[in-house]
Amino acid sequence: MNDIISYFSTISSSHRSLILVSGITIFWLIENAFPLFKFNYKKWHHAGINIFLTGTTIIVNFFLAFILLKTADWTISNNFGILQWLPEMSIWLYALVGLLLLDLIGAYLVHLVEHKVKVLWRFHLIHHTDTWIDTTTANRHHPGESIIRFTFTALGVLIIGTPMWMVFLYQTLSVIATQFNHANISLPKKLDTLLSYIIVSPDMHKVHHHHVLPYTDSNYGNIFSIWDRLFGTFMKLPNEEIVYGIDTHPNAKQHNDLKNLLKIPFQKQPIK
Repeated sequence: MNDIISYFSTISSSHRSLILVSGITIFWLIENAFPLFKFNYKKWHHAGINIFLTGTTIIVNFFLAFILLKTADWTISNNFGILQWLPEMSIWLYALVGLLLLDLIGAYLVHLVEHKVKVLWRFHLIHHTDTWIDTTTANRHHPGESIIRFTFTALGVLIIGTPMWMVFLYQTLSVIATQFNHANISLPKKLDTLLSYIIVSPDMHKVHHHHVLPYTDSNYGNIFSIWDRLFGTFMKLPNEEIVYGIDTHPNAKQHNDLKNLLKIPFQKQPIK
């Protein structure tokens, strides 16, 4: 564990970017070899839009990263936050508790709030307009949503009192997890079900991308599946019944146009 802490305490931006690119590449290759659905689409055009939006997420996080650093350093130096108030424990348990709580606030909670608060839903909607869910969809976020998610992550760091190495570890695991659970891959059903008791599996998350309620408002988790099960937002749906997209924006051509996607939060919205 000490080696992990040492690595993530000093991890460079280039290493973090390499992890992101490697994840997309690996899952891209796997989903090409073992696809769950055979999409009739221009894969590179689709990927280009999603990778552009991934790039805007990277830029937002790069320019705001100092906030996370200052927040994490302040919590440690002032003995503030849940982790600082817990009794002494093994470093492995300390890391697990921290990651679970960061996942709760930085992934599950912000995702839930984005679905329930109309002004935030306008930004998150771009993610749901994708009608061809694959690993590139993972970071298909409007720049405005990237700021929203960053805000919740920073709030999580403050409340939990996480050291910066744990924040970097969480962000790395979060990137890999979202690339995995969005990937258009076909896992053996028993394996997917088994994984879903611990982490968010591909089949579990794809239910969230079904185009109608109540499925759209379910399975909010990113790394750990415990929060959906604990808070009653876990749902199942057979893969063959899943239709990707969002029923309020059914025009696939219109909503796979980058210029339109960037304008969606500021357009008049149909009733969800």
